Amino acid sequence: MKFTFYGHSCFAIEVAGKKLLFDPFITGNELAKDIDVNTIEADYILVSHGHSDHVGDLVSIAKRTGATVIGAYEVVAWAQKQGCEKGHGMNFGPFNFEFGELRYVVAHHSSGLPDGSYGGNPGGFVLKTAEGNFYFAGDTCLTLDMQLIPKYFAKLDFALLPIGGNFTMNVDDAVIASQFIECKKIVGVHFDTFGYIKIDHQQAKDKFKAAGAELILPEIGQTIEL
Repeated sequence: MKFTFYGHSCFAIEVAGKKLLFDPFITGNELAKDIDVNTIEADYILVSHGHSDHVGDLVSIAKRTGATVIGAYEVVAWAQKQGCEKGHGMNFGPFNFEFGELRYVVAHHSSGLPDGSYGGNPGGFVLKTAEGNFYFAGDTCLTLDMQLIPKYFAKLDFALLPIGGNFTMNVDDAVIASQFIECKKIVGVHFDTFGYIKIDHQQAKDKFKAAGAELILPEIGQTIEL
């Protein structure tokens, strides 16, 4: 799968001929100042929760591209009130889309929308496709629920885990999470954007290597194959 990182927890994955954009927050991220948000295309926009650093560019991109917004029912309803025409609200459970089976799974965090309204339950996504399976944890602490993924939901080819700490798991927690989900290829997200979540990149990679896993820390704007 082709993966492009846009900073913080925002990334795109191309699968089954569709462009999936996750947690669009670009223009508000100083580290992503060289990214032109108006060039980003999407068929679907998947949103883990309602915080502004995950939905900052959701409405503008969805309106421009005509993408379908997928996420917690309350987040999707809010997006539609902002003028996003297409939406698919979920709660914890699976649904078969044209790109594969998508399961909205538990994340332990909070979720409020930019206008202060209720954002529903925060979550993550497990996606099963003909091209491979992956897990995006969203914003979460380490949780035993992660152990359900390899046992009952999907054998993963890679996973995207938050590693910055303070608001989410830190590197040490994410190492344990990689063991819970039985996945050795991890892409780190939700790090460096703010002072609270800055990390030592080499130390983080070394900790994953010592645990027999690989931590990928892509540059903002970088596209790689996963």
